[in-house]
Amino acid sequence: MFRDWFRDYEDSDFDHSGRGAEFAGSLPLYPFHKDLSSLTAGKARPLDSLILKGNYREILGYILTDQGLDYAHLPKALLKFHTYPGHNRTSLEEHLVEAAGYVRDRENLCTLHFTVSEEHESPVRSLTDRVRGKYESLLGVRFDFSLSIQSPSTNTISVNMKDEPFRDETGELLFRPGGHGALLANLNRIEGDLVFIKNIDNVVPDRLKGETILYKKILGGCLLRVQEEVFRYLSLLEDKEAGEAPLHEMADFCRKELFLDLPPEFPACSPAEQRTFLFFLLNRPIRVCGMVKNEGEPGGGPFWVTGADNRRTLQIVEEAQIDSSSEKQSRIWKASTHFNPVDLVCGIRDYRGRKFNLENFVDRKAVIITKKSHEGFDLKALEIPGLWNGGMSLWNTLFIEVPIVTFNPVKTVFDLLRPEHR
Repeated sequence: MFRDWFRDYEDSDFDHSGRGAEFAGSLPLYPFHKDLSSLTAGKARPLDSLILKGNYREILGYILTDQGLDYAHLPKALLKFHTYPGHNRTSLEEHLVEAAGYVRDRENLCTLHFTVSEEHESPVRSLTDRVRGKYESLLGVRFDFSLSIQSPSTNTISVNMKDEPFRDETGELLFRPGGHGALLANLNRIEGDLVFIKNIDNVVPDRLKGETILYKKILGGCLLRVQEEVFRYLSLLEDKEAGEAPLHEMADFCRKELFLDLPPEFPACSPAEQRTFLFFLLNRPIRVCGMVKNEGEPGGGPFWVTGADNRRTLQIVEEAQIDSSSEKQSRIWKASTHFNPVDLVCGIRDYRGRKFNLENFVDRKAVIITKKSHEGFDLKALEIPGLWNGGMSLWNTLFIEVPIVTFNPVKTVFDLLRPEHR
């Protein structure tokens, strides 16, 4: 998020460049400006004085490092994202307000789960403890928070752009979290019936929350509608005393509602074989994924994918999974119309109410290599099958278009200056 600012901080000419003055001019627009000003004043280094003297790198130090706000080493959950009259909110606080709009139950309880790095668990818990009462009173709800840690055992070694082991400033090998696919185990431990998933940085101020909440409800309602029908069919297929199940109707449902390919030999199979195959197709987790129109954001999108068994399924595909040497794949990728904003609702229980073991529905071969950075230096990282890519490859999947206003991520610090975040 702060890669460009880190490079400026390391650039001895930054104080004397036009970039430095531009940086200083934009500072009052950031939601952490008040915190920064208070911090520098406490160090007898008033922010206005630093700007007047052109000490821009020193200001960056107070933002990025542990001599100040230490923003470069904090999770996005703890960063100030938005400004309101009299107070500012972190992205975590924005998620509390948003959640009250669509996950409160009949007893006004909102259940939220955050995955955090081990070193950030304590400060995130501290923030939730500090703000819980304020937002429960403001929103008329109660919050049930839980946190989990992405297991360090899923970390993978990093390499530089020459494919040599990457070493940090102390000379130690750098191991990075193995991508969001490492969070599958965390999701597998959640006890809910429906689970809404989104990124911590995709939040908006209150003035834009209405449409996001509306479409979250639509996605959830779609999943419940489809799940109800799936559960009805599975109960019929399991009940040997129920007589002939409507196999033709079920096959049509698989094709037309879940967009599942049936093998060419399916019509010629015996009723018992058809029952077995339909049960196999239907008895799996379900995800409904919101998709926005592709406006050039980096990331994956919705595609038909042909598997090793020659059956087509709906998948979310990342650009790193595309064979760039294939003209056909590149052409399909460039022609894609929609983008995956990580807006999912998941049904993780079967028709008997039992939790699925989500580890049974992963494509273990779907690993990818991605380009990342560490304190301004580029590197390559190996990521295990992504949570919504290979990690959910064998789920039943539906894609629904949602408006672009529901997707406003903060990938770099400059995104905080976008109109949607002000």
